[in-house]
Amino acid sequence: MDYLPQDPAMLVSAINMLLRDDEFDTLEDLCGYYDRDVEEMKSYLLSEGYVYHEAQRQMRPVDC
Repeated sequence: MDYLPQDPAMLVSAINMLLRDDEFDTLEDLCGYYDRDVEEMKSYLLSEGYVYHEAQRQMRPVDC
């Protein structure tokens, strides 16, 4: 994957795929690779209804 998508749903899907398939060990590693600030990414996705669950290594809807 050359870049991260802009659409929130596609971005969450891409993040979860990259973490699930062991491309990256952490969200911090993934954001570093794509030159994105991890806190800005979390904040943006939270505003779109997603939160990062570190123990599960995935983005999920806020209400789950």
